[in-house]
Amino acid sequence: MSLESRTQTIGQTLLAATHPGRSFLAQMREPWDEKLLAWTMEHPGLRTQMFRLIDTLPFLSGSGEISRHIQEYLHQPGVELPGMLKNLLNFTGRESLTAQVAAQTLTTAVSTLARKYIVGENFSQVRQTLERLGRQGMTFTLDILGEAVLSESEAQGYFQKYIDLMTQLAPVDWGCVPQVSVKLSAFYSQFDPLAEKTTRTQVTQAITQLLQRAGELGVAVHFDMEQYKYKNITLAILKDVLLSDEFRSRTDVGLTVQAYLQESEADVREILAWVKLRGVPVTLRLVKGAYWDQEVILAQQKHWPLPVYRRKSSTDANYEKLTRLLLENHPFIYPAIGSHNVRSQAHALAIAEELSISPNAWESQVLYGMAAGLAKALVAQGQPVRMYCPYGELLPGMSYLIRRLLENTANTSFLRQRLEKENELELLTPPQWAEPTTPLPQGETFMGTADTNFAQMGTADEFLQAIVRVKLQLGHSYFLPHCSRERTLDSVNPSDPKESIGRVGLADISSVQKAMDCAQEAQKIWGSTPIAIRVNLLQQIADTLQMQRSEWVAWMVLEVGKPIREADAEVSEAIDFCRYYSEMAEGLHPGYTYDVLGETNRYVYQPKGIGVVIAPWNYPLAISVGMITAGLVTGNCVLYKPAEQSAVIGCKISELISNLISDLGLPQGVFQGLPGWGEEIGPELVRHPAVHFITFTGSRQVGCQIYAQAAQMSPGQRHLKRVVAEMGGKNAIIVDASADLDQAVQGVVQSAFGYAGQKCSACARVIVLAAIYEPFLERLRTATQSLTIGCATDPATTIGPVIDATAQERLQKNITLAKQRLTVALESAAPTSGYFVGPVIFTDVPPDDPLAQEELFGPVLAVLRVADFDQALQVANGTDYALTGGLYSRTPSHIHRAMQEYICGNLYINRGITGALVGRQPFGGFRCSGVGSKAGGPDYLLQFVEPKVVTENIQRQGFAPVAEEL
Repeated sequence: MSLESRTQTIGQTLLAATHPGRSFLAQMREPWDEKLLAWTMEHPGLRTQMFRLIDTLPFLSGSGEISRHIQEYLHQPGVELPGMLKNLLNFTGRESLTAQVAAQTLTTAVSTLARKYIVGENFSQVRQTLERLGRQGMTFTLDILGEAVLSESEAQGYFQKYIDLMTQLAPVDWGCVPQVSVKLSAFYSQFDPLAEKTTRTQVTQAITQLLQRAGELGVAVHFDMEQYKYKNITLAILKDVLLSDEFRSRTDVGLTVQAYLQESEADVREILAWVKLRGVPVTLRLVKGAYWDQEVILAQQKHWPLPVYRRKSSTDANYEKLTRLLLENHPFIYPAIGSHNVRSQAHALAIAEELSISPNAWESQVLYGMAAGLAKALVAQGQPVRMYCPYGELLPGMSYLIRRLLENTANTSFLRQRLEKENELELLTPPQWAEPTTPLPQGETFMGTADTNFAQMGTADEFLQAIVRVKLQLGHSYFLPHCSRERTLDSVNPSDPKESIGRVGLADISSVQKAMDCAQEAQKIWGSTPIAIRVNLLQQIADTLQMQRSEWVAWMVLEVGKPIREADAEVSEAIDFCRYYSEMAEGLHPGYTYDVLGETNRYVYQPKGIGVVIAPWNYPLAISVGMITAGLVTGNCVLYKPAEQSAVIGCKISELISNLISDLGLPQGVFQGLPGWGEEIGPELVRHPAVHFITFTGSRQVGCQIYAQAAQMSPGQRHLKRVVAEMGGKNAIIVDASADLDQAVQGVVQSAFGYAGQKCSACARVIVLAAIYEPFLERLRTATQSLTIGCATDPATTIGPVIDATAQERLQKNITLAKQRLTVALESAAPTSGYFVGPVIFTDVPPDDPLAQEELFGPVLAVLRVADFDQALQVANGTDYALTGGLYSRTPSHIHRAMQEYICGNLYINRGITGALVGRQPFGGFRCSGVGSKAGGPDYLLQFVEPKVVTENIQRQGFAPVAEEL
């Protein structure tokens, strides 16, 4: 009999043994938890909203809040409600009896659902379940829910839970070796493939201790696989640990492979080669994968290649291919085939039979609550079965529950198809390879540049090697045209101020005039240069930046102390500005035509004239390149003054663009770099009568001075100057009572302390509702305490130095003053060499306190307590600024209100508030945060052109060229 025939025979036997025994409609008469699942399968809109509601439920206190959220989630356009559910939701008043019944019904249904997928909330419950499984002839592996860790104290707590669990498992006679399943990322809160060395050290230490204790207790340990970004480093760590002398002989350990990953076959073959080298078998669990949606979304957002197969049928086909590969190598590994798909398990049984593999040489695995009937049927076939058993409280288990509900109710779910298919034998159809050859459809009109994917092992090495190369170039001198060789500025490394980055010749007032003279001559040529040449210039800048990515990252790491990942993202942003503004300029160039019979009307754009770009140090490449290229591509000559603290990078930008302009045969005056002291040459640049516009990013104080100076007419000036200024903010994130605290804490920490809080969009205030204030604050404190402070050259660094001694002294002074009147929740120690300031968190800060009103530009966070959402919005809007804002909430009405009422230029909901992307999140604010349109947006270039209408009467003696054609 062929393999497929045998698969069909075994599959039919398993299907018959696992028949649900009732129709799909019959299930509708079952308890509420089964009704909910049935309804979500029938109504896609309800499915989405119901699962969002369930995700929120554990965070809601009281029936009033629950009933309110029930109505807000389910009374939405596009949500089709079954009649029974409509009746249940037909209530008014959150505290009415009907509302309380609705709240209680949903809570009970969700708790019942959770218990179907979770073996217990304490060890007593777990033991009863496991003993029942044992009586049914099954073994188990236990997984503790809630492994997401944000701090080292949480990581240690996770570790200790497993030690305690193994200690409880060990004395019991289970009739088998007890097993636990763990995830490596939960052992270290800063788990990061970029920081490979540190991550390896920390995680290796933890799992070494875990394996030692497990060996003492006689408990087996299996290592789960998580998101794709962790795969390579997870496998690398496990291979090293299990190849060590201490653990090389252990057979009670296992690894996991996910069949939905396109790299999975290569991973299996590498693991097999490693196991053969090791000489002692390990368990290799084959699963299909639980994070498909997340992987697709992340790859799309990041413009990375898709790591997973696009079609479930392709995953299933790959799964069967890998099943054979594992079973063929059973002398070297112990295969564990994890699936609740009858076809998949039948196919594995057929292969094992064909290869004459003993049932004791491999096992089947199923998830608790997903396929109990299949598990029993497999046991009846004489097949060893292990049940994957999550346990823990409902709150940390909610994300697991949602994944299971999504899996059960998805269109391609085996369990759902079984309920809906009239002919069950269709479920045994061999899976077909069905991967599309066309690219994924793009939801955005502008395709941004992909950041480096540090999930690929060894990727960081390219940047570390670039840092070494750039260090050999430190200390050089840079003298741009018109700049002095006698008056210089020394730029230093803020991580190590003894290290000179370079010496830069400075421009003075006479330099400005010389540059203006060159620009005025060049403007006549550049203003009439064809758009194709201007666009080509920007494309060449972008291509050069892409080719030199690692070197630009190295320069930013060294001169402005920006950590590697953030510097890498900045290179991408600079490239995106070039390419986005190229597209926008090409769209503007044709203008508009408004012709009528006998008359032509042309609406066209022409350059404004000479522009001045005054750039900041915190984004020395991206913002500089963005402001420069916006002026150039619209036909304006540009004079560029980089910040003093990033003068070397400024010179390198100037050299790059000037060389490309020279290669085009254009005059030097089209673009000129003028490094110098801001207080000396800044006013001269702004006031000069030849200047038509000033683009500035920096402090509010300097921005307001520029705005005032530009408004003054100078002798010989025939135009009003345009000022485009971004001047910072006092950005706030509101954390609502219904927020996902895992997301909120992580987002606030990243937004407040990324690049040492030195981003225009950084979170300076977090406004927390009183109901969750204490738990949020504690997790925020411990998460911040776990951040790594150090030199930017270290990939493990999350917080580098502040920019210079002046910034350090200013921050230290303000922190000292604030400590005299406010409570400090955390003040982290910082290295004493270099310009370091450790993160500081102040609590219960009054809304009118200077710490809640004045921009500090550093790693200092004010936490404010508010009574309700109304007060939260009032406090958030209660500053002079309106740049960025954030909200963590799962209350639909609060999200809607924030969209309408939160006063800010960029509002981010349920994500961090930094990292705006060109063409996707155009960036800029209003009030005292700035003036002008948003950088990286569709109307940004309009600020650098003058619109002009040309109307021509084309009649001659009463006729027009088109008249005869009518």
